[in-house]
Amino acid sequence: MGQGQADLAIQTLKECARNGEWLCLKNLHLVIPWLPVLEKELNTLQPQPNFRLWLTTEVHPKFTPILLQSSLKITCEAPPGLKKNLLRTYESWTPEQINKKGNLSRAHSLFCLAWFHAVCQERRNYIPQGWTKFYEFSLSDLRAGFDIIDRLFEGSKDFQWEFVHGLFENAIYGGRIDNYFDMKVLRSYLEQLFNSNVIGNFNARGRKMTSFLHSISLPNSCSILDYRHIIESLPEDDKPDFFGLPANIARSSQRMISSQVISQLRILSRSVSAGCKFDREIWSAELSPILSLWKKLNQNSNLIHQKVTPPVERQGSPILSFITLEQFSAIRLVQSVHQSLASLSKVIRGTSLLSSEVQRLASALINQKCPLTWQSKWEGPEDPLQYIRSLVARALAIQNWVEKAEKQKLLSDTLDLSELFHPDAFLNALRQETARVMSCSVDSLKFTASWKGRIQEGKLQVKITGLLLEGCSFDGNRLSENLHDSPSVSSVLPCYMAWIPQVLNY
Repeated sequence: MGQGQADLAIQTLKECARNGEWLCLKNLHLVIPWLPVLEKELNTLQPQPNFRLWLTTEVHPKFTPILLQSSLKITCEAPPGLKKNLLRTYESWTPEQINKKGNLSRAHSLFCLAWFHAVCQERRNYIPQGWTKFYEFSLSDLRAGFDIIDRLFEGSKDFQWEFVHGLFENAIYGGRIDNYFDMKVLRSYLEQLFNSNVIGNFNARGRKMTSFLHSISLPNSCSILDYRHIIESLPEDDKPDFFGLPANIARSSQRMISSQVISQLRILSRSVSAGCKFDREIWSAELSPILSLWKKLNQNSNLIHQKVTPPVERQGSPILSFITLEQFSAIRLVQSVHQSLASLSKVIRGTSLLSSEVQRLASALINQKCPLTWQSKWEGPEDPLQYIRSLVARALAIQNWVEKAEKQKLLSDTLDLSELFHPDAFLNALRQETARVMSCSVDSLKFTASWKGRIQEGKLQVKITGLLLEGCSFDGNRLSENLHDSPSVSSVLPCYMAWIPQVLNY
C-alpha cells in the first residue's frame, strides 16, 4: 500500500471476495487515514466462503482498533543479533546468486553487504549511542544494495567503490538518515567495508591477502555453504566491537529495555478504560499523586501567582537579557502547568465540566506520559512526576540567576548549567558579550574549556559545575572507560569555560 493504491486495493478486494480468492494488503501503517474506508468496505462485503484477506502492518499507535479486534492477529518479530541477521540474509539468497560467474570478488562484496545491512539494523538496539534515533532499514534496502553490487560486477574489472559509497549514502541507506552524526557513522562503515583492501585484493596464488573485520577470514570460494559456516562460527551474543562501540554499551541497552518494560507494566496495571472515559473514582485515585506533589512543590513559593511582564529588547548585557527571558519563560511554563492541573482538579471535584483538553491531559498522565502541551514548551523528562520536579527546581534556581546578574556577580560565581532550561542559549549569550568586550566579530571566537585553572586568553569566563558524563569517567586529565561494576553516569569536575579568539591560518 502507498500513494495511489487505495482505489486499486478496493477494486481487487471486491473481485477476490466475489471469486472466493485470497488477497494480501501490505504495509497498512503507511495508509492509516484510509483504514476507515477499508472497514466500511469489509462491512458491506458478502464474500464467498473461500475468501481470505491478509493484512500486514508495523506497530502504529493510531492503527484502527476495530480492524484489529475483528482480525486474527499474528506477530512476527525477527530474533535479535548480528548472527541471526546474517543467517536470515543468506537464507534469502540462493547459491546461484552467490556463485554467479564464479566471481570471487562479487561473493566477498555480497558478504560485506550482508554484514553492513546487519550492522545498520542491529545498531538500533543501542539508541542513542548507536544511532540517535530508530531508522527503518528494511529488506528493500538490502535488495537495492544487492542490485547495485550485481551491476557493479557486470561491467569492467575496475571497481568504482566511490560509486557504491555514493549510492548507499545518498540514495539507499543514507536516504533514511536525517542526522549529521549518524551520517558520519554510515559513511565510516561504507569506507571500512567496501574498498579494495577488503575486496579484490589477492596474491599470485589467488589467496586473500587481507582478512575481513574482527579477525574473520573470507573464504577463497563462491560457495554459499562456506559463508554460512563463517556466520555459524560467530558468537550468539553480539560483541560491542562488532559495531565499534565500547564494551559497557550493553548496560545502556539494558536500561532502555528495562524502562520500556516498566512503562508497559504500568499501563497494564491500570484499567484499560481509565484514560478513555471519565470515572471520578479512578481519575481521583490515579491522578492524586501528581496533584499532591504539585501542591507540595509550590507551597513555599509564589511562582504560580508571580506577575511578570515580557522582557523588552535592551541594548545592555546579552547575558542579562538571556537570564531575564529565561525567567519569564520559566514562570509562564509553571503557570501554564498549574492552570492545566487546576482544570483537571476541578473536573475531578465536580466543579467544572470535562473538556477535550482535560481529557487528553488526564489520559497522558494516567499512562505515565508527559502531556504534549507540556513537552512542546520545554522538552523535559518523559515521566510527569520527574517533569514537574525539574520544572519547579529550575524555575526557583532562575530567580537566583537573575539576582546575581542584576548585581553583576553572576560570572564570578560557580554556575550549574543544569539549572537552566536552555543552557546552550546561555553559552551563546556569553559568546556575544565576549565579542562586545573584545570588539570583535562573533564568528572569530571559538569555545574552550579548562580543568587546570583559569583560561588566560578568556576575557569573560565562567566556572561551570553539574556536568555529567555517560559511558566513561574524566578525572580532569584523561578519559577512562567505566568498569562493569561502576556507575554508567559519572560527574565531571568543575571547569572554566570561555570564548577566545581563534587563530586563522591563511
